[in-house]
Amino acid sequence: ALNTSSWETHLMMKPTPTTIITLALMMKMAAAPFHLWLPDVSQGTTTLTTLTILTWQKIAPLVIMLTIHSETNTTLTLMSAIMSITAGGLGSLNQTQLRKLMAYSSIAHTGWVLATITMAPHISLLTFTIYTLTTTPTFMLINLTTSTTIKDLGTMWTNSPPTMMIMSLTMLSLGGLPPLLGFMPKWLILNNLIHMNA
Repeated sequence: ALNTSSWETHLMMKPTPTTIITLALMMKMAAAPFHLWLPDVSQGTTTLTTLTILTWQKIAPLVIMLTIHSETNTTLTLMSAIMSITAGGLGSLNQTQLRKLMAYSSIAHTGWVLATITMAPHISLLTFTIYTLTTTPTFMLINLTTSTTIKDLGTMWTNSPPTMMIMSLTMLSLGGLPPLLGFMPKWLILNNLIHMNA
């Protein structure tokens, strides 16, 4: 790098530096097992700051991981993906706070993004794009209604049924229910993993 005056990330072939960089990027993306900071930070900030942390903050590490995807350890990313999906799913089960619930959803979606990043990076990019496009209106509606808990959302049905209908659809889409947009990337990822025998 010093001789050529350029540093090409896609030319790194040594596994140790690549693994260290991958682990650091996973920490930045809040992928398991480096996810424990995200729910508390999300709960302690404003709604729009939480939106920034859960979406925009992940763009730079994702771009770097997409750049070095061919040198990344597939086993490491798959293990982190499985742990992230599990931690996100189990962590959200008992949540009543909306920002913490969305943080655990973000952890799970990070796992889905990591699942195919080394084998089919275009699917990972599509997954992140759909996640961002679904999460943004959810947070805008949370901010608009000034809701902080699931109970607050329940009482908002009488005030604004159309708003709550949109909120319900975006939340169900984030959950990955079949007719909605959030199901497609999960189906593509599972289909890709089956064909790759991962």
